[in-house]
Amino acid sequence: MKKSSSNTFIVLIFSILFITLCLTDCKKSENPIKFPKGAFPDTVINMTDINSAFDDYNLDIHQLNGNMPVIFSSNRKSSGGQFDLEQATVSFTWDQVTGNFGFGTAMTNDPFMSKLINKASTARNDFGPYRLFSTLDGYEYLITSSVNMDGNLDLYYFRNRPTSGSSLPDIEGSNPVKLLNTSSDDAYISFDSNLDSAYFTSSINGNFDIFMHQRPAEKDISSWLNLDYASSIRVDSVNSTGNDKCPMLYKKIMIFTSDRAGGLGGFDLYYSILKNGKWSSPVNLGPKINSASNEYRPVIGYHPDFTNLFLMFSSDRAGGKGGFDLYFSGIEFPE
Repeated sequence: MKKSSSNTFIVLIFSILFITLCLTDCKKSENPIKFPKGAFPDTVINMTDINSAFDDYNLDIHQLNGNMPVIFSSNRKSSGGQFDLEQATVSFTWDQVTGNFGFGTAMTNDPFMSKLINKASTARNDFGPYRLFSTLDGYEYLITSSVNMDGNLDLYYFRNRPTSGSSLPDIEGSNPVKLLNTSSDDAYISFDSNLDSAYFTSSINGNFDIFMHQRPAEKDISSWLNLDYASSIRVDSVNSTGNDKCPMLYKKIMIFTSDRAGGLGGFDLYYSILKNGKWSSPVNLGPKINSASNEYRPVIGYHPDFTNLFLMFSSDRAGGKGGFDLYFSGIEFPE
C-alpha cells in the first residue's frame, strides 16, 4: 500500500514538472515583436549634431535607408558669409519590442562625398544640392544651384558612375543646365519618380515661381539638360503672387515653400497632390510643421519599415542653434 502511494506521488511530481515545462516553453515561444511597423514621430526634431550657430539648410538625401548620407548648404566655414556644401549622416532605428524610435545625426568625412563636394564647390555661394540615380544611363547626378559670374543663380550638374569597392569614380562637371538657365535666378531642381519631368524655381517673371519641363523620351538626363535653352511651363495651380520656391517631388506629392498671404509667417511649407494630370490647390502643412519664422527647402522620405513618411526641412525658428537649422519630423498626407 505504501509502495503504491509512493508511485502515485512520483507520477504526480513528474506531471507537475511536465506541465510547468510546457507552460514555460509556451511563454518562451511567444513572439516578442509587439510593434512590427514603425512610426516616425510627428514632433519636430532639431538635427542638433549637424547644425551650427550659422545657417544650415538646403539638405538633400540620396539613399533611403536607416543610415542616410546627406549634403546640405552652410555658411559655417565663413562664419556667416559664403555658403558651401557640407556632408553628414542621418540615422534612425525602430525597436519592434518596445516601440521606441531612435534618431541620430553626425557630421562625416566620407572619401567619395568629399571628392564630390570638392568638385561641386565654387568661389561663390552654392545652394540646393539635389542627387539622383538615373536608370536611363546608369549615372549618379548631383545638381546644384550656384551663383554665376553675373551674380545670379544657375543650375549646374555633375555625374559619376556609382561607387564600387575602394576606388573612387571620376566625376564629370561642372556642366551648366543650358536647357533651364536664364539671365534671372534659376535653382532648386527636382524630378518626378520616372525622371520624365523636372521641376525648379525661377525668378524670370519677377517673383520666384515653380516651373516644369518635360523630358523627350529619347533623351537621357545629361543630353536633355545640355539641350539649348527652351522656355518651361509655369505651374499655375501651385504658384501665387508671392514667392514659391524649392519644389520637391515624391510620387504624386509636391511639397514646396512659399511666402504667400495666409501663412503662419515668413516662408511656410505647402503640399499639392497630382490629380488627373493637374496639381491641386496647395495646402499649408499647419502649425505642427510651420512656425511664425521661415521654413525652407523640404525633402520627403520613405522607409518600408515605417507606416508614415518623414520630412526634413530648414527653419530659423526660435530654439535652434542659430540662423537656419535642419529639422526632421514624421508626416502623413491624404490618400
